[in-house]
Amino acid sequence: MVTIVIPCFNEAYRLSPGPFVSFLGESADLFFILVDDGSTDQTAEKLEQISLLTGSKSTVLRLGENHGKAEAVRQGILQALKAGPSHVGYWDGDLATPLAEIRTFIDYGGDSTRKMIFGSRIQRLGADIERHWYRHYPGRLIAFWINLIIRLPVHDTQCGAKLIDAELAGKIFAEPFISSWLFDVELFTRIIALHGRRQAARMIYEVPLQRWTDVGDSKISPGYLPKIPVELFRIYSKYRKDMH
Repeated sequence: MVTIVIPCFNEAYRLSPGPFVSFLGESADLFFILVDDGSTDQTAEKLEQISLLTGSKSTVLRLGENHGKAEAVRQGILQALKAGPSHVGYWDGDLATPLAEIRTFIDYGGDSTRKMIFGSRIQRLGADIERHWYRHYPGRLIAFWINLIIRLPVHDTQCGAKLIDAELAGKIFAEPFISSWLFDVELFTRIIALHGRRQAARMIYEVPLQRWTDVGDSKISPGYLPKIPVELFRIYSKYRKDMH
C-alpha cells in the first residue's frame, strides 16, 4: 500500500472531487490522507466531500489551526505511517502535478535502492511544463543557493510531489522542520546526515515530470523572499556537522 498526503489550506475555490474520485477509483493500492491545515474557508467541507465520494480510499485529517505546509505534511505522514504502508508521499492539493504522475513515481520506487522519488519541473522538448518566468528565474536562483548547501546535482528540490520509502520517512519526518516552505531542503539534509552524501546520491531519484501547470497564486508572499537566505542558513547551520 502507498499512502499520499494532500496538504490543503484555503483551497476550497479550486478543490474538485472529480480528479480524486477518478484516480482513486482506478487505484486499488493507493490511499490518500487529505489534510486541512486550519483553513478559514470551506476547504474542510470540500475534503470531506472528496473522502465521502472515494469511500475507503481516503480520509480527512483536520488540524485545529494553521501550522504551515511543513507541519501539515509532517502530521499527515506520521498518520500515514501508522497503517504500515510500503511508501508514503505528498502531493500539492492544487494538482499542479497531475495525480497520474504518482504511477510513474511508484514504478521508479519499485527499485529498492531508490528511497526517495521526487518530481522535477524541467522544461524540455516532449514535456508540458507551464511555469511563469517571474517564478522560474527566482526559482533557479534559490536552487543555486540550495545546491551550495546539499552539494548534490539536484535541479528542483521544491516540487510538491514526492514519494518516500516508509522506513526512511519515519526517520526524516520524526522532528518538526525549521522552515515551513523550505522543509523539502531539510529532507535532503536529513538524508545526507543519516547516510552520508555519497549514499544519499544513490538513494534519491529525480524524475522529470511529463506535465506541470503553474496555478498562478502561490501561498508564498513577496515579503517572504528576503527571508529565504536566512532560513537556508539556519538549515545549513543545524545540519552541517552531520553532512559528510
